[in-house]
Formats: sequence, structure tokens, C-alpha cells
Amino acid sequence: MPGTLFKENVRKETGITWEEWVVKLRRSVNELWSHEQIRDHICGSYEVSDEWGEWLAAMYAPLLGRTPVGVTKDAGVQIGVRKTVAVSAPQAWNYLTSREGLLLWIGSVSAFPVEKGAEFSSAEGVTGKLTVVDPFRKLRMTWKRKEWSNPSRLQITLAAAKSGGTTISIHQEMLDDVYMREMMRREWESVLNRIRDMKTGDKG
Repeated sequence: MPGTLFKENVRKETGITWEEWVVKLRRSVNELWSHEQIRDHICGSYEVSDEWGEWLAAMYAPLLGRTPVGVTKDAGVQIGVRKTVAVSAPQAWNYLTSREGLLLWIGSVSAFPVEKGAEFSSAEGVTGKLTVVDPFRKLRMTWKRKEWSNPSRLQITLAAAKSGGTTISIHQEMLDDVYMREMMRREWESVLNRIRDMKTGDKG
């Protein structure tokens, strides 16, 4: 079921609500068409951008009984990204939980007790509760933006990389839909790139 963010953006970008799109697509899409055929049909028939043709085809897929990439029975819609940084796990951990590091993935917080059960809330509206704290190795928590209807589950793990340094892995699950999955994939990749650059001293 599409989430609030997708519904708001599809209406803003195409001028048509998701519910109206469903009616249009049910009338015109052959259920045997491939994803590419559906996308091309949407772009050609309704004059939407390639990006939104892609999104509409992807969001319509579950109504045809298809399971989109990144969707599982137990964890719902999920995304995982990772990046190796040239520092030790303790250094990466200390940075991620510092005021400067927290700005990248939670925002400005008055306090962030690194202990199980601790709750956090940032000035930017991100809220959550730590459920697992394994120092220098793993953080697991609920994580929710203010505009979201439901919280996600977020896990950050640190592991020694064979090539040296530390691999930071971010896994997020229970997202609203595949649209939010892609938005968060881009967000977490940006965060990890910034952490990599800051921690390796590449500040321009």
C-alpha cells in the first residue's frame, strides 16, 4: 500500500492522485505486460516523465500480484547500504554517536544516551528508541521522521574490513513502500559518503 510521502509527491508531480492513477491503469494496462511495457505505456499515454513512469509502474505492480524488489514477508519493505571507511570500528562508532555524526543521520539532539531503551528526538523531527546497543559493533532502533505515519526499524553495524578500515552497514526495514525505499537508499548512501570523506580527512 503506497505511503503518504508517495501519494503527496505523485499528486504534486503529475497533477493526479494515486487513487485516480489506479483507476486509469486498471482500465488500460494488460496484466500480462512486463514492468517495462507498463512504464512505457504510462509515459507514452499520459505524458509523464521517465522517472514517474518508472515509479507508477513499480507502485502498480503489487496490484497485479507482483512482489517488488526489496519487499519481504517478515521485514516488509527494506533497504541495505554499506561503505568502508579508513578508520577503526571504535573511531567510527565514536563519530556516529558524536554531535557532529548524529547531525548526519538523526539531526540536532540535546542528548543521545547510547544505552538500550534510550529515546531520542531531534530538532528536525526524527524520533526513535534504541533497542540494541552492542558497543563498537551494532546499534538497532526504531527510527521515524515527523512526516511518516509509521516508524521503521534501523540497524547500523560496524565490522572490520579485509582490506583494512571498517565497513559501516545500514539496514532499514518496515518502510512504507518501494518509493520510500529508494528515497532512503539515496539518503543513506549520501550519509555514508559524507562519513567516509570526513573520516578519511578528505574535506576538500
